[in-house]
Amino acid sequence: MKECIRIFLICPVKGMPGATEKKIKKYVRALENEHKKTGGLPKKVHWPLRDTPQDDPAGGFNICKTNFRAILVAEEIHIWYDEASGGSKFDMGGVFMLIETLRNILYLEKKIVIANENEVIDNSQKSFFKVFKRLAERGN
Repeated sequence: MKECIRIFLICPVKGMPGATEKKIKKYVRALENEHKKTGGLPKKVHWPLRDTPQDDPAGGFNICKTNFRAILVAEEIHIWYDEASGGSKFDMGGVFMLIETLRNILYLEKKIVIANENEVIDNSQKSFFKVFKRLAERGN
């Protein structure tokens, strides 16, 4: 029997402004405490800033590996979208490939949630935001 819903949060880590970190922390805390109000399954969020060791003697390889493993086991992928975050773009590219593989070969889905959708201003013709917004709408 399933004990919890596993969520991986794609978000900025390096050079993140303090105000953004506070918003993300509040978002994570709300997800992890939601079951107390709703009675549903607890949610376990993998928040890279908190749950992935950032001191990596391998130059980032271990960070990528840790995050990839957490993405694989997550039922849901939540994205705190930040156009300037290189690490987030790396994770989003990996998630896109994984989701398309799961969907087209194994007929499985992972739920996608854009956590800060109401804060994102995206006037470009093409963007990761538009790609993941489409994935979120398709799977939910």
